[in-house]
Amino acid sequence: MVDPELRTIPAGLVDVTVGVSDPEVTSADALSHFAPDDPAMPMYQVIANNRAPVALRDLMIAPVRSGYVGDGHQPDPTLVPPSGAQAVPEVDVSEIYVPVDGGVARCQLYRPTGTDPEELLPVLVYFHGGGFTVGSSDDCDFLTRKLAATNRALVVSANYRLAPEFPFPVPLDDAYGVYRWVTGNASRIGGDTRFLGVAGDSSGSNFAAAIPLRCADDGVRTPDAVVLLGAMVDFQFERWSSFREQAPRGIVYDTAFTGFIRGAYLPTTPWDHPYASPIEGDLHAFPPTVIATGTHDPIIDSARAFADRLGEAGTSVTTYFPAGMPHGFYFFPGVHPEEDVAYRIVADALAPLISMATAG
Repeated sequence: MVDPELRTIPAGLVDVTVGVSDPEVTSADALSHFAPDDPAMPMYQVIANNRAPVALRDLMIAPVRSGYVGDGHQPDPTLVPPSGAQAVPEVDVSEIYVPVDGGVARCQLYRPTGTDPEELLPVLVYFHGGGFTVGSSDDCDFLTRKLAATNRALVVSANYRLAPEFPFPVPLDDAYGVYRWVTGNASRIGGDTRFLGVAGDSSGSNFAAAIPLRCADDGVRTPDAVVLLGAMVDFQFERWSSFREQAPRGIVYDTAFTGFIRGAYLPTTPWDHPYASPIEGDLHAFPPTVIATGTHDPIIDSARAFADRLGEAGTSVTTYFPAGMPHGFYFFPGVHPEEDVAYRIVADALAPLISMATAG
């Protein structure tokens, strides 16, 4: 059912999402550019003689990316959870390349196994997490499989360019570009845009929350629903009690990391820009929303406040704030029972919206 032209990169174009986190493609010096006639070159040469890379921003991102995937660490096999394919095998996965500004973005398609290949399914466009600086659609294979299976939907899992090499608005532009393409081309991949939602985890949830605001500003078809896992809706972290109390000693992420990603993603953008902090946007036309965030996630207060503001603006909101759960409790199969509850709550909230949209 997928248009075969989408399975390869068109001649003359490149996959703009490749390379940032691949050390074989991009070195840690990717951010630094030195002109040979720069009058400061003698000092840069002295620094380079002492360390590499020269710029501290380049120096910091390299261990963040290598540590994120556990380079050099041999895990205890008894603590390795099932893979996405093992946990949710009843989903078919393929790849396509979607046009975005500057080239194409690799996306993975997740479709429940056994569905009629000619049937057009409701669509969720998904954005992976990773603090805007790391990760890819491959990392959230379990999440997207589970969403496809539990909602009997086609999930388009999008890659995007990463900060700090590509700060705001480029990553959001890529995410928005994939969404806009799907609005007009879903039938080429087996999707039915009578229901078209957006979803994401962590930093990906930030894009999912920003896209309806941008659609409203641009006069573009607004998503029918929004799903936010580990809802990251406000870059003004310090104003929330939960962040001040939990982040300094955080495990999954902490104040040091949030400061790093804020500088990487928003180096020159005000933190309260509504496309960066959707909690500051005009929420009166916001789609029905599902928010799942644990109480031991430092951003829980902002997630709750976002839900409250949506409700005050007249939006239907379904929330799940499980006690004691950290950021990412929904990420690994079988580690927390709350993970399965979260996906059931999402499915229960989306079912009537999908049914209503696709009736007849």
